[in-house]
Amino acid sequence: MKKQILIAAFSVLTVAFATQSVIGHIKALAGPLFEWEATTYDFGTIELNKPAEHVFEFTNNGDVPLIISSAKASCGCTVADYTKEPIAPGDKGFVSARYNAAKAGAFTKTVTVTANTGEEAIVLTLKGVVEATE
Repeated sequence: MKKQILIAAFSVLTVAFATQSVIGHIKALAGPLFEWEATTYDFGTIELNKPAEHVFEFTNNGDVPLIISSAKASCGCTVADYTKEPIAPGDKGFVSARYNAAKAGAFTKTVTVTANTGEEAIVLTLKGVVEATE
């Protein structure tokens, strides 16, 4: 009888732990999910007054459409654009950033991306050096 009780208790515990593991795994997979090719881009040296642009690309590795609600540049010298329509699971999207390069010197600018991923906002970074040409 003790053996049957032990087997029953073990079975109940095994099912309980397995269920928790599966539920946790399902929660981890649910929803849209950014997978960026890169979140930082270095222009190197660029020419004064020649705008420079970079396109950050990502894939939605989640299981529902990903929707970007905003992409905000850190200052007025940078303009951001992004995929406006929902990005289906497995599809690619973009966030582009255009820096106007109106001031010589080193720069670091950011674009903050907010979406329905349940994560905090993603920060994309642009950097480089603007040099005046003679």
